[in-house]
Amino acid sequence: MATLTYHVAVSLDNFIADQAMMDGNIDSTLFLFEGEHVPDFLSEIQGYAAVLMGAKTYEFGFKFGAKPGEPGYKGIKHYIFSNSMQFESNAEVELVKGDAIEFIKNLKQQENGKLWLCGGGELAGALLAHQLIDQLVLKVNPVMVGEGVPLFGSAKPRLKLELVDMKQYANGVTRPTYNIVYI
Repeated sequence: MATLTYHVAVSLDNFIADQAMMDGNIDSTLFLFEGEHVPDFLSEIQGYAAVLMGAKTYEFGFKFGAKPGEPGYKGIKHYIFSNSMQFESNAEVELVKGDAIEFIKNLKQQENGKLWLCGGGELAGALLAHQLIDQLVLKVNPVMVGEGVPLFGSAKPRLKLELVDMKQYANGVTRPTYNIVYI
């Protein structure tokens, strides 16, 4: 059985994207895209068997030249959850329409290893409500953005977390890893 890890950058006020990112203006974002945490992240994601993401997260790559049906991360199987996107699934990228919760329940049962939930917030909130996320890896940026995409969308989870690892970087980014203890 696979484990599902929500591995995502977040601001101190729990947003996974600020307004600048949502507008495609990456140069104006307060999130840090340079520093020691970046090569660590790129190395860590190679340990995932597949990446899961909502349509908005996947479409974010289009602002930088990616095309529908192309993987955002080479060498990792992609599952994109959207009822409105249109593209042909292929060996690298599968478009999943319909019930994301049931699909992910089945995927966790069928796969081994680690699955990576890359975003978005609403998908994460729905998965958390169904107790499908096993671990959080948060790249906490030393910024407060005030508004944007919340970590768990509109969900207001009540959780116990078990800290299993913590790393701190010189630029102020911290990376706590928590196992989720559902109550």
